[in-house]
Amino acid sequence: MRVAVVGAGVSGLTATKCCMDEGLEPTCFEQSQDIGGLWRYTEHIEPGRPSLYASVISNSSKELSAFSDFPYPEDFPVFLPHAKLLDYLRRYANHFGIMEHIKLGTTVVSIRKRPDFATTGQWDVVTEADGKHTSYVFDAVMVCTGNFPEPTIPLHSFPGIKRFKGQYFHSRQYKRPDVFKGKRVLVVGMGNSGVDIAVEASHVATKVTVSTRRGAWVLGRVFEHGYPWDVVFNTRLMSLIRNNLPGPLARALINYSVNKRFNHENYGLQPEKSCLVREPVLNDDLPSYILTGRITIKPGVKEFKDNSVVFHDCPEEEPIDIVVFCTGYDASFPFLEEKIVKVENKHACLYKYVFPTHLQKPTLAVLGLIRPLGGIMPVIEMQARWAVRVFKGLCQLPPQSVMEKEVNEKKKNQVKWSTKVKMWPDATCQ
Repeated sequence: MRVAVVGAGVSGLTATKCCMDEGLEPTCFEQSQDIGGLWRYTEHIEPGRPSLYASVISNSSKELSAFSDFPYPEDFPVFLPHAKLLDYLRRYANHFGIMEHIKLGTTVVSIRKRPDFATTGQWDVVTEADGKHTSYVFDAVMVCTGNFPEPTIPLHSFPGIKRFKGQYFHSRQYKRPDVFKGKRVLVVGMGNSGVDIAVEASHVATKVTVSTRRGAWVLGRVFEHGYPWDVVFNTRLMSLIRNNLPGPLARALINYSVNKRFNHENYGLQPEKSCLVREPVLNDDLPSYILTGRITIKPGVKEFKDNSVVFHDCPEEEPIDIVVFCTGYDASFPFLEEKIVKVENKHACLYKYVFPTHLQKPTLAVLGLIRPLGGIMPVIEMQARWAVRVFKGLCQLPPQSVMEKEVNEKKKNQVKWSTKVKMWPDATCQ
């Protein structure tokens, strides 16, 4: 059975290995000249590929981020700089002989169902390398292009931005803080990238302001008793609290635990939603930087003016020079027909985060569109194992009506905590 794997990042590497483990014949197509995906840092931005800033460190500890059969070297730090994580991925690929199945510098142009798909489940795959197009026929496809393909700046949501005379850009374009030297900086959005950029900017900027409409739960990488935060949050006790106690009580206990480090309300960060619902932000410096005035927290942007910004509930204008929009990414699959993987409100609608619900044959899987509480790599590995066994007929998916019903239920409340999978379902509709 021949399987096309699109992308040679974290998802693509483990997908290729899982195919090898089950005796399938994978071919992994990677459009760039190297493996690593998100974790391969470059000084320039490559089209269609995620972009890191120079100081990125993993948010999950190595103990909970390793693939099941390939632990990190003991001398690696608990939280990994991007270079160390890329080193780990290279070792993984070399150790298991994955590289011989990868075609570098090869872009997947299109993936289409074959005319006899209803009986064979096969796909026509067209790739491009060095200006030459090549056609293949595959029995199954694993899409491993990740969750960060297309940056989005909803300019229509920011009145006056077109008249703003300063500089503005998406966080994807950020590499180093030098650009902020001596400037008044506004960071819009309070995810992990937004907070990291604000902290770095505060070392060189005249002033740094973070605008957030909903606040955020901020955790340090080092949590209770000196343990990594994800080790604390993924104990049997925490699982018991999340999954068995009444919702209000579980939320109260988790919120109390998170607020022990610092009271979020006092810092202007208190979200309306519980920590079980809002994905936490990882940063060790933000609380002290707020206390020392290096970073100011403001509500959502009301409007931009020529050289300033006005926030909701704050009538006075604040002068700014640079705006960094940390406003996320859109799911994008340009090589697929839109009807194959439906994207609604930035979310790909997939059963169990992996399978389209409407295909006659379950021979296409999408990996990595998920945000677990902790390390994503073991989760992607489990997705890949499951997908491969579905391809082989060793696991059966439910009827289409059952899958669609579950996906539609999730779409009704995309930010609701899913106790069954212990994840925030804000990366897909499922």
